[in-house]
Amino acid sequence: MADDAPNVCLTLSNQPENVLLVRETLSGLADTVGVDGVELNDIRTAVTEACNNVVLHAYDGAEGPMHVELYLTAEAVEVVVRDHGKGIKPHIRDEQDDALGIGMSIIQALAPRVEFKDVAGGGTEVRMEFATPNASRLEQITSAGFEAPTVTSEELATTSGVALAPSALAGKVLPRVVCVLAARAHFTTDRISDAEILADALVSQSFESSTNEHMNVVLAVTPRELELRIGPLRGGSAEQVVAHADGNAVPIIEKLTDDRRVASDGSSETLELLLRDSR
Repeated sequence: MADDAPNVCLTLSNQPENVLLVRETLSGLADTVGVDGVELNDIRTAVTEACNNVVLHAYDGAEGPMHVELYLTAEAVEVVVRDHGKGIKPHIRDEQDDALGIGMSIIQALAPRVEFKDVAGGGTEVRMEFATPNASRLEQITSAGFEAPTVTSEELATTSGVALAPSALAGKVLPRVVCVLAARAHFTTDRISDAEILADALVSQSFESSTNEHMNVVLAVTPRELELRIGPLRGGSAEQVVAHADGNAVPIIEKLTDDRRVASDGSSETLELLLRDSR
């Protein structure tokens, strides 16, 4: 499974609030393939602990990247949490640990298979596999052309990246991620709803224009603003994504966004969308 491209690839800062993005992603996964409540609770608890250890320990209080990958089959969910810090070894929580952590031993108790690996150049990879025998099967994807979302170190404090496949999964995950980030940008309830509608429209149009089987979105949050960068898309297709996402007489992407740009890089394009909330 790990030799294939992930169904979900998240590139995040190790800020504590980003653990919620991971948990919402897991909820979207469960909705897509029918993971039951008990299984989802075990997965979310173990993965939350792995992420919290990156938050608390990987960078000695500094900011650094946290990568989360999800691989799905009809029989199992595999989750990888990776940092590039000083490396985290399995430990048992004692009275001095922050309440955010509940002990790496919990991961080993909840996941039938767990592996801890050193990352080249520093850091730790925690790989967890969870049995989901009653989950439905997703459309198969390949690793051909897969690109993890790129977030530079300068952007990391305000920016998150997500790659998703197939579209059925993206339709359950991306709106959740967008809503969390819109709330973080202090959007009103109405504008958060607009952001969710926009995410749905992008999922319905972007896969046909993507240069590979995944939908890649980089999302940047500042107060009252949320920027989405969708790509790489095939050359000439970015404007089609906007034009074909119809909302009555006016394309819904055009209606809901405050600014739209297309950045070209040779044979590929990136669609850049900006949502503001001035209320």
